[in-house]
Amino acid sequence: MSSTPPAPKSWLTNQSARRPWARLAVAATAALALLGVAAAPAVADGTPAPAASERSKTSFVIGVKQDIDSLNPYVGVVAGAFETYQLMYDYLTTSAAKDFAPEPWLAEKWETSADGKAWTFHLRKGVKWSDGADLTAKDVVYTFQRAKDDETANGQYSSYVDNITKITATDDHTVVMEVEKPSPIMLRLAVPILPEHVWSKVSAKDAATFANDKDVVGSGPFQLAEAKKGQFYRFTANKQHFGGAPNIDELIFTVFADDTALAQALRQGEIDMAQDLPAAIAETLVKEPGITVNDAKYYGFNEIGYNLGAATTDGKAIGDGHPALKDKQVRLAIDHAIDRKTLVTKVLNGHGGPATGVIPPIYADLHWNPGSAERAFDLAKANSILDAAGYSKGADGIRAKDGKALKFRLFGRDSSEYSKQTAEYVRSWLKEIGIEATVSIMSEDNLTVVLGKGEFDLFEWGWVVEPDPDFQLSVMTCEQRSYEEDGEIAAGWSDSFYCSEAFDKLYAEQQTMIDPAKRAEKVKEAQRLLYEDVAYSMTYYYNQSEAYRSDRFTGFVPQPSEGGILAFQYGTHSYRNLKPVTAQAGDADSGSGSGGVVLWVVGGVVLVLLIGGAVVVLKRRSNADDRE
Repeated sequence: MSSTPPAPKSWLTNQSARRPWARLAVAATAALALLGVAAAPAVADGTPAPAASERSKTSFVIGVKQDIDSLNPYVGVVAGAFETYQLMYDYLTTSAAKDFAPEPWLAEKWETSADGKAWTFHLRKGVKWSDGADLTAKDVVYTFQRAKDDETANGQYSSYVDNITKITATDDHTVVMEVEKPSPIMLRLAVPILPEHVWSKVSAKDAATFANDKDVVGSGPFQLAEAKKGQFYRFTANKQHFGGAPNIDELIFTVFADDTALAQALRQGEIDMAQDLPAAIAETLVKEPGITVNDAKYYGFNEIGYNLGAATTDGKAIGDGHPALKDKQVRLAIDHAIDRKTLVTKVLNGHGGPATGVIPPIYADLHWNPGSAERAFDLAKANSILDAAGYSKGADGIRAKDGKALKFRLFGRDSSEYSKQTAEYVRSWLKEIGIEATVSIMSEDNLTVVLGKGEFDLFEWGWVVEPDPDFQLSVMTCEQRSYEEDGEIAAGWSDSFYCSEAFDKLYAEQQTMIDPAKRAEKVKEAQRLLYEDVAYSMTYYYNQSEAYRSDRFTGFVPQPSEGGILAFQYGTHSYRNLKPVTAQAGDADSGSGSGGVVLWVVGGVVLVLLIGGAVVVLKRRSNADDRE
């Protein structure tokens, strides 16, 4: 195989681990605190992450749990990877902090032809690449042309560029794109603009393996300075950026493998923000001095996915999915057997809501809700559906039809305690309707592989949805199924192998509808069809819990402005506006480095740490007992 297209997940949910041994971690870190030793992030190879003492007062450190899979914008698939792309590179437009509306970025203005088939983007003048070269229209043309022509690049960005038929630079600062059909996504082209003089040296053959982790040339508000996979990623501020010089000098992502260690590092002042905390952990930080918890509205959903009949785009069957899952009545019964309210209450601690449409309610104009037609949790109805469909219970209580028992594999993710808990709940409910589900927990990387090959029955995962619905809908089209290349199976974006002529028609229609209201109706119709077909069993929309050292930094810009998230946004709003709380506080920090802050925190709040640890232990035990 000459190249490997990206795996079938983008803007993935980045909910991370709350591992079973977290209680031990609490005790261990509390003991270390007594000795004045800072809690260290769990790293892949044991090499320490940047020490607190190495930080300046204008270094902002975010603790994350999902490692970045690739710094190559043609390859990465997880949310953290896309976060780095928008730091290092600029896009033609960005999404407003207030309401996600498209707004100028590298393109300071634009116009479209009367027929909507030609778009002219006017680039800012004077923009430089980090190596000093001018960023011109030729770089934009190169970027989009490669996204069309290069197989690996197109696998990543096809939904944005396939409708573009011609890209030309009329001068150094003007780009004209002609499209086959008028499209509403031309102001949402989430394709990072790359320097031609660098990337033209990366061949198509090497595009899928190029690391892009050293001497990176970009134009974005931050530039990569150092990367150690599984440990940390350090970015320095681009003080010459056209969006204005960031107030901080460094932005560091430090990778943690454990939620409790992540929270403890925040308490101790080793990091300035803990991103994507489980609700139970975030709740323990609410009353911590100097820490603010943001329980943000979010744009992600989780689902139980089905193998609907794995096949390549040319219809060749692949994988080993259970054939009964092609039967809508089986999926309908499973859907009725999922108690979403319990998942929200027990798994999310109430920080979210039951899910229906694949466009989350934070995008109110596009979200679809079935209303009175919403399927209720009803085990009796689920049993009756299976009875009527001819799936009879055997002596072992397991249903079967035509000699094939309803025994399914159910895969969850080891990086998410939410995923593991959800899988166990679903397993127990399916048992009530005569279906045996064997739960297996695996890494997201492994799950990506088995999904692409169709070697699964059920899985738990989720998506983080972009402001424009096009990409999210695209993953359910027939064209996004896996495909065969050089005798090997390569993954598309589809993780269910859903393929419906009616859905594809709706998807294609919304792609060319310029009127927002009319397009929204088409998008809702597409969601309704997915719901009726039980393409997924949607489980929940979740809030994003993030906590930060409000005694050290201020200036966060939420997105959306009412109750939105502060990091991992569509845009770099917060990162560019962060600043130390006061110069006095900053001086205090710098007197002995941040290590001094750590010791101060340890000495001042060690009792709180112990109490906090005990609360976490009790809380987690309570959750486990409730589940059992």
